[in-house]
Order: sequence, then structure tokens, then C-alpha cells
Amino acid sequence: METCLKGIAEHFPLTEKELRGYSSLGLAYIGDCIYELFVRTMVVTKGNDKANHYHQKTISYVNAAAQTAMMEKIKPLLTDEEKAVFRRGKNAKSPSPAKNQSSHDYHIATGFEALMGYLYLSGQMERLEELIRTCLSDADNL
Repeated sequence: METCLKGIAEHFPLTEKELRGYSSLGLAYIGDCIYELFVRTMVVTKGNDKANHYHQKTISYVNAAAQTAMMEKIKPLLTDEEKAVFRRGKNAKSPSPAKNQSSHDYHIATGFEALMGYLYLSGQMERLEELIRTCLSDADNL
């Protein structure tokens, strides 16, 4: 998957200066998609199933509470730069309130998604995959 994602990102290159200018919510927007793509791929490759079952399994990994748990899992592994990106995302002011989640979890999840988006857009695919694999390492019980 790393090669596929890298191929997409290479078509839309950003300089480091441009990337640092992106809003945390912009990073979270793309990070949400990238993380969910990994989760959906994992769920589907576990075996053939009904679409609704895929959806139910997926949302158990992509909701704010689950992403908060994932963040706790990878936090000790983060570099100072990654911690700063997460913190910016966590502290970003969202125009919409948290839906069906606590405000705390919603902010942590936004930071998590911003980190995923930053790693993706900066071309750090190996690091992105390493962190996501760590997040999903206990997913064998799906």
C-alpha cells in the first residue's frame, strides 16, 4: 500500500514551506481518508463478508474514541516534530461540534488525523505505515 499512496502523493508535490502553511484541519481532512483506507483494506482482506459487516468493523477503528486509543498507543514512538503536528491538530478550533463523541476524544482524534495527513503529504510513507501498523497490531480479533 505504501507504494500506491506514494504514487498518488507524488502527483501533488508540496514543499516543506507549503506543507507547514496548511491548517491542521486540512491535514486532518486528508489524514482521516488515509487512515480509513488502511482500516478498510485491513477489514476487507480479512475475508469476504457483507458490506454492512465491513462497515461495522471499520467504524469500530475510525471513530474518535478508537482513534484516541490509537494515539495513546503510538504517542511514545513519536518524534518531536510529529508531537508538534499532533498538538496543533488537537488544539485546532473545529467549526462543528463533536457528534456522538466526547469533546476530548474528538480533539485527540483530530490531532491523530492531522498527524496521518502530515506524514502522507510530506511523503513519509514508511513512517505512516509503521505508525498505522502499530495502531492496528491488535486487530487480529476482527
